[in-house]
This record gives sequence, structure tokens and C-alpha cells, in this order.
Amino acid sequence: MFSSFSSPFKLARKGIMGMNQRNIGYIARYNPRKLFPLVDNKLKTKIIAERDQVTVPQLIGTVRTQHDVNSVVDILREHPGFVIKPAKGSGGKGILVISKQEDGNFFKPSGSVASEEDVKRHCSNILAGLFSLGGSADVAVIEALIEFDPCFEGFSFEGVPDVRVIVFQGYPVMAMMRLSTAASDGKANLHQGAVGVGIDIGTGKALHAVQFDRPVSEHPDTGRVLSELAVPHWERLLELSASCYEMSGLGYLGTDMVLDQSNGPMLLELNARPGLAIQIANGEGILPRLRMVEKLKRDGIEHSPQERVEFSKQQFSRL
Repeated sequence: MFSSFSSPFKLARKGIMGMNQRNIGYIARYNPRKLFPLVDNKLKTKIIAERDQVTVPQLIGTVRTQHDVNSVVDILREHPGFVIKPAKGSGGKGILVISKQEDGNFFKPSGSVASEEDVKRHCSNILAGLFSLGGSADVAVIEALIEFDPCFEGFSFEGVPDVRVIVFQGYPVMAMMRLSTAASDGKANLHQGAVGVGIDIGTGKALHAVQFDRPVSEHPDTGRVLSELAVPHWERLLELSASCYEMSGLGYLGTDMVLDQSNGPMLLELNARPGLAIQIANGEGILPRLRMVEKLKRDGIEHSPQERVEFSKQQFSRL
């Protein structure tokens, strides 16, 4: 879509934002560094989300010390499925998903088995900072397993699909769905081989799909036609994403949302430094949308989260 051989001038004409422009013109300008810990730590994000009544996956517990590790299996026995993740992790690293338990064994979505010792060792590795930003000591966060909406059957492989929405000054400006694959080891991480599907802001329907930055029309493992993808509860999902502006205080952020079969849209985590691959997934640059919102703010126009969603749906829809 955007050839690696394209000149900077051609990319600029297409409205493509590069890394330096993102870092200096948007992250540094609109995201106060003192607020980064609120989003770099998933436990802190969950606390402020619950405070502001933003739906999040149920917190089963935390593992903060090695002493806690010894009793973690007893706590987990009460939950057929769960997720253990590092509070300060990034890029999907250190996330252990258990879909069921049987005869003292823990089963991953792929069907592979983890023993009690494997689970304890994973928690110990999290505490030691093996997966955290900068290698600092960490906390293991245990959450209830998300039962993803059956409408996504075949769109993801051995993992829960999520929706990344870029929110600028409270306005949802661009979205994509990340679909796990065998190549990504069941994780919704584009760099590891997940499929990115650009999602129309106005309708929640698929626009364009890529894997490893190359266009694809079908899921590589299931064969599901990606153009058929449509996200339910789309307006509610956008409203939750838009409200994360007030919740976090960050002007330029990525909200990662999931759709639970029972609870609908839920906030998984926030990102103060969202990546740029969302432009490739959408086949369009993000800069014109950011500049439109900047003009609104310069003109002194203020909207509620619901009004911001409606504005974005009208201005940024391509279908």
C-alpha cells in the first residue's frame, strides 16, 4: 500500500504521519509525561477505568511477591479460564492465556498444556521484570478470560481479536481490528504476524486488511473473507474510547478494546505511544484527520464524548 520506496514528499501528500512527526508533534505535545505511568501500568489503568465506570475485564487478583506465587494456583482453581499478564508489559509479551483446566493441568487456546509449575514460573518471571518496560520489577495481573463475541468466529486464530482506536483530543480518528494468527502465536500483535483490518469509523465495517504490511483478503489460517468483518456495538465502543480522553488526560492515545459475549465492549488497555501501522491497515494517512480536530480546538469548539463520536462518524467515514 505505502511502498518502502515512496519518497517523503509522496507520503506527505497522502497524509501519512511518520515516527518523528508522531513523537514530536503529537506524543510530546499532547501527552504530559507525568501521566504516562497511568497507561504504562495495566493495573493503574484498570483502577482509573473502574473509577470512571469504563468497562474492563474482571480482576481476579494480583501477584506482588514471591510468597504470593506459592498460593496462586489455589486461587486459580476457582476459575476455569484466566489471563496472567505483566502490569508493565508491552507488545503482548508475557501474556499467558489459559482457556480451561482439567486433571490438574492448564490448557492454552492452542491445546498445549501448562503445569502448575509452569504457571508459577511464569508469575515469577513477571515479578523479576522479564517482560516489563526497562526490565523493572513488576506485578502479575490476573484477569477473567474474555469470551469473544461469536460473530468473530473464523476471523481470529487461537486468540481474542481486539480493536485499536486512535483517540485525539477525545475524537476517535482511526481504527483497526487486530486478528491473531498462527504466525503471531495467537496474539493480536501486528509485528508478530497478526492481521490488521482497517475499520471504517462511521460504520464499524472492514475497509482493507494487511499482514506483515502486505494486503490480504482472507485470514491466512481460517480462510475467512476479511471484507465480511463488521464490529457490533460500534457506537458504544467508540464512546468508551472517546471517554478515555477525560479518564487519562492524554491528548493522543491508542485504546485497545475487546468485545465480550456477555459484557459487550470492554477496555483492555491504553497506549500513550500508539504505533503507525494503523495507517497501512486503513490504506490512508491519519494526518488530515488530526489536523481537522486541531482546527476544531483552535476555533474553541468543545463537544461531549457522544458529540465527538458523532462528529468523527460523519467526517471520517469512507463507506
